[in-house]
Amino acid sequence: QVQLVESGGGLVQTGGSLSLSCAASGRTFSRDWLMGWFRQTPGKAREFVAATASTGTLYADSAKGRFTISRDNAKNMVYLHMNSLKAEDTAVYYCAGNPIRFGRTSNPTDYNSWGQGTQVTVSS
Repeated sequence: QVQLVESGGGLVQTGGSLSLSCAASGRTFSRDWLMGWFRQTPGKAREFVAATASTGTLYADSAKGRFTISRDNAKNMVYLHMNSLKAEDTAVYYCAGNPIRFGRTSNPTDYNSWGQGTQVTVSS
């Protein structure tokens, strides 16, 4: 497992942009092990947003064309750049990872490390 800390959440207007950051510690990014972003709203299950691993990137349909996941292995950071935000993107966003998996996946059970979450609110 690794320790993950998200930052960058906040309030943004519809159509705006926001970037989230996730700092990983306890393990170096020596290879492109699995990292991802999920989100959750009250009363709903945690929803996959995007993932990056040695096999490439993966996006939920709701994120395709609007969100971009990227990583900086030298800084042990993963980012989620969100554009054209909609009210339905409002959620708590969680960074997740698994340093012993190298294939991209949307399955939350494939991740063994989770951050505390950061709130993103899109106002209409």
